[in-house]
Amino acid sequence: MEQEAITFSFFLVFTGAAVLATFALATRQPIIIAYIALGVILGPSVLKLIDDVDLISDISKIGIVFLLFLLGLDMHPQSLLHILRKAVIVGILSCLVFALAGFAIATAFNYPPVESAIIGAAMMFSSTIIGIKLLPSTVLHHKHAGELMIGLLLVQDFIAIIILSVLLSGQDGELHVSRLGLAALSLPVLTILAFTLVRLVLLPTIARFDKFHEYIFLLALGWCLGFAELAHVAGLSHEIGAFVAGVSLASSPIALYIVEQLRPLRDFFLVLFFFSLGAGFNLQMLPEIFWPALVLGVLMLGLKPLTFRLLLGQVSEKKRLAWDVGLRLGQNSEFSLMIAYVAASASLISAEASHLIQATAVYTFLVSSYIVIFSVPNPIAVRDHLRRD
Repeated sequence: MEQEAITFSFFLVFTGAAVLATFALATRQPIIIAYIALGVILGPSVLKLIDDVDLISDISKIGIVFLLFLLGLDMHPQSLLHILRKAVIVGILSCLVFALAGFAIATAFNYPPVESAIIGAAMMFSSTIIGIKLLPSTVLHHKHAGELMIGLLLVQDFIAIIILSVLLSGQDGELHVSRLGLAALSLPVLTILAFTLVRLVLLPTIARFDKFHEYIFLLALGWCLGFAELAHVAGLSHEIGAFVAGVSLASSPIALYIVEQLRPLRDFFLVLFFFSLGAGFNLQMLPEIFWPALVLGVLMLGLKPLTFRLLLGQVSEKKRLAWDVGLRLGQNSEFSLMIAYVAASASLISAEASHLIQATAVYTFLVSSYIVIFSVPNPIAVRDHLRRD
């Protein structure tokens, strides 16, 4: 029965996504909006045709792992180190600005100090999925704009992991410094291990069996998911593990082949991710959080591009490039949803505050997608001169 339920859920998700995506493209709407809208319609808040949203959400997160792995395959180590030096300063300062703004708005709407602080923390980050999904893969990944944006997202990922580690370590009422220390030490060890194994084991193996395409595909999957799980065990995120696995292979001649083979698999799981995002939102909570979510969303949509524009301008980036990056990062993040879930599970915030974070994230996802699609080059632009694959 459980297998039949999963099959039926997949039928609803992908058949419904095909129908709504057709309508979205015909009316020149962002296709991502169709996936989120389908989740709202089929989920518990409306038709209730799919009740087990958590299962689909868990499955969909594999798409984010593949997305970061493919990003790593596009980033040569020397370029990554160069861009991270510049991105660290901008990333930290921008996160502080967004956190303080979120804290101020939450306090103005009479949320308690602890809840306001967590709401502020959830405002710090931009969406890896939205930002990278709307980034032309064959154009900007190999240009400075793409590298800079990925560097900023990585800095945000590290900060998000620290915040999540603090929340997780404080679930029993105590802050476990050892967990934070483990996460800090794990990244360089994981990176050294990845590059060592690639040189001594992976590349010789690929050279020996490169004629067997199915084997190369399986080897790439195992490498990506293996390092994702290893990073998780070491106190980091699955996404960072997958990114390290990708970067370690970026200089190999097989990298381009792996990218082409994994893209359809990535897109399959990303459809599930956006669907679960819409299905997981409780519409009954909307009247209670409507105004704070609207104010927070509008503030972030305006503040984030402006902040990135000003900060990147201070580190010698051109005005046009700074606006481009700022617009692409002008929304909240999947990490916002994770912070809301972890903090609510630890009873650090109320259900109302949790849904406020979720509603703001979904709202900024939607509006930011429209802004990007109508203003900067992207793969699904409604205007021909902006469409870049």
